[in-house]
Amino acid sequence: MLSNTINNLINQQITKEFFSAYMYLDIANYFEDKGLTGFSSWFKIQAHEELDHGMKFYQYLHDNNEKIILEKIAAPNQHFDSLGDALKESLKHEEYVTSSINKIYEEATNEKDYRTLEFLNWFIKEQAEEEKSAQELITKMELTDHNNRGIYLLDRELSKRTYKPA
Repeated sequence: MLSNTINNLINQQITKEFFSAYMYLDIANYFEDKGLTGFSSWFKIQAHEELDHGMKFYQYLHDNNEKIILEKIAAPNQHFDSLGDALKESLKHEEYVTSSINKIYEEATNEKDYRTLEFLNWFIKEQAEEEKSAQELITKMELTDHNNRGIYLLDRELSKRTYKPA
């Protein structure tokens, strides 16, 4: 049995993960509107991954016979001044999600909830990869120096990403 605190934090995390999917669809839409279908595809795949993450938390609560409370998911409220701003928002959001998962991990450590710690280990590693991918995308964009040809080539590269369920 999980503590009320852990249960509440994981329920909140489910909402955050589903919001992340919604946010990434919004970013995908931004790039689609710019004619950058590779960028759009990359962020649609991000959205799928976030849904997978939310479902992992959801299933964890079910597997532990815990109550799930599905909260309202807010609409993303994003307006970007540039392509780079959209990418930077993605990194900022991943850092936020990492801090949220770290908070659950810290509480599970304090409670000596080893089952939850073991479960969260996958997310700790995953968030490191998510932040690295977001930072690499920003770096690649900066290397294009916002040159149309460079952006076109990066868009083609991003279109090759495939969805792999978590």
